[in-house]
Amino acid sequence: MRRAQIGDVVSIHCVGMLENGEIFESTPEDQPFYFEVGSPEIIPGLSEAVVGMAEGEEKEVLLSPDKAFGERDENLVREIPREALSLETEPQPGMMLNLIVDTPQGEMQFPALVAAVDPEKIVLDLNPPLAGKNVIFRIKLLGIHDREELVLEDL
Repeated sequence: MRRAQIGDVVSIHCVGMLENGEIFESTPEDQPFYFEVGSPEIIPGLSEAVVGMAEGEEKEVLLSPDKAFGERDENLVREIPREALSLETEPQPGMMLNLIVDTPQGEMQFPALVAAVDPEKIVLDLNPPLAGKNVIFRIKLLGIHDREELVLEDL
């Protein structure tokens, strides 16, 4: 029986939860999530959890922040002058913004949480929303795929 390994393209159904059971992500039953095991675009703990699984196998894993969305970095909490942002609505604490920033690599988007607002400044938290949290993933490995098979299916 074939088992998933680094470099394989797999399809999974997964449910991501916080330790209190709150679901933050769930793949629809009819829309599996495809990814390359070991890809840097995937959180490391999810790739590691899939390695060694066979098609149809299910497991639940608890991931620490270093294997999930990273530790919180207080350097990513920034105060900016209120006039530096042009917003269509009045910013409120808890609001998520999608900041567009010009970088040497081109325009990039960054999600930012409005942490605090006062008449002169806005405090933005650029940490990923789940940074610093342990997360649980329930995973079902649906398939291990050949790249050629996926290219043909996409045509």
